[in-house]
Amino acid sequence: MFKKTILENGLRIITSPMKGTRTVTVLAMVGTGSKYEIKQINGASHFLEHMFFKGTEKRPTALDIAETIDRIGGEYNAFTSKEFTGYYAKVSSKHKKLAMDVISDILLNSKFDAKEIEREKGVIIEELNMYLDTPTSYIKDLFEVLLYGDQPAGWLVIGAKENIKAMNREKLLDYFKRQYVASNTTILVTGDIDEVETIREVEKYFKDINKNKYTKKISVKEAQDKPLSLIHYKKTDQTHFCLGTRSYDFNSRDYFVLQVLASILGGGMSSRLFIEVREKRGLAYRIQCSSENYTDSGYLVVQAGVGNDRVDESIKVILDEFCKIRDKKVLDKELNKAKEYIKGKLLLGLESSDEVAFWLGHQEVLKKQILTVNEVFEKVDAVTAEDIQRVGKDIFQNNKLNLTAIGPFKDKNRFDKMLRV
Repeated sequence: MFKKTILENGLRIITSPMKGTRTVTVLAMVGTGSKYEIKQINGASHFLEHMFFKGTEKRPTALDIAETIDRIGGEYNAFTSKEFTGYYAKVSSKHKKLAMDVISDILLNSKFDAKEIEREKGVIIEELNMYLDTPTSYIKDLFEVLLYGDQPAGWLVIGAKENIKAMNREKLLDYFKRQYVASNTTILVTGDIDEVETIREVEKYFKDINKNKYTKKISVKEAQDKPLSLIHYKKTDQTHFCLGTRSYDFNSRDYFVLQVLASILGGGMSSRLFIEVREKRGLAYRIQCSSENYTDSGYLVVQAGVGNDRVDESIKVILDEFCKIRDKKVLDKELNKAKEYIKGKLLLGLESSDEVAFWLGHQEVLKKQILTVNEVFEKVDAVTAEDIQRVGKDIFQNNKLNLTAIGPFKDKNRFDKMLRV
């Protein structure tokens, strides 16, 4: 499915030829994000992401970069998270070299013009304002603020407004030179490609990448001895909340147990929470459960939006479902359904070249190791009912419970009293 090539300078190349497609995705992923920042420059990773599209020597303006891909009907974008940042272009396969030229050009030759940086501050602040006004997005970050507090893992990826306003070319260049280096970068090319030819092309286009050593992040510190809550007061017609528990990191032996457990609780329209919360009680339109895993921490969380007068009932139903997972073994029929749900969703997602690139890149950057689809299936299939209950007993404890809510509430104690399993 893929081939991994490591050049002498440490740059990693992942190639994945795909049959039945006429597209190619070129994705550059860098192992850096907001967890690699210090307080004074929190938001630098995300700010840099914006600046890479503002002009190079070859393509002096943002319009020049945008038109290059628009002219051929391609797609291009970027993303910043807490542990990685990515830049990609998806094009018809005959334009593969152009996509590679654009991605390498912005990463190696961006100007980071001071006037553009000043102008972009307004754009990013408005992006932050939009984000803060969207409870379905903001509530998840509030959950991590509650879990991790005042350390990189607990800061917003986009940064605080005062940091955005204080950002300058010197700070961005310093961060760029420290983190955007060959040994911290993976180039993925997937789709309708010739593998040997593609590897040669990547070597050519990225030959001038910085060869310095990169700065590693500070490890997450976790400490909790009782249930915790964080209530963000806001006049809303609906209360949005995240209710979950600390769990394990991406490299844990129980990573796949958590994925199956989350699927049982909230994977699809026949999951336990969907049936109990939506179908039986009509409490929410949307409810989901996910296992979120970083390299050094993780959590399982349920997210929903409910009527303001039905928050207590909704929380109680979810906590009851936590207890059922912990106290009673799941039946084989339900366990197998959850496994097939995970496998089916993965296969559906890997039908396009960009999704294959993201999936391979996520594994490579976070683990430096990639499992094939069949290897993932084997690990999912190996999960037993005993594993689910064992993990349930470990994570569904009072001193690991956390709740964040956005809604018209000022009494935090009422929520603290409910957090019991």
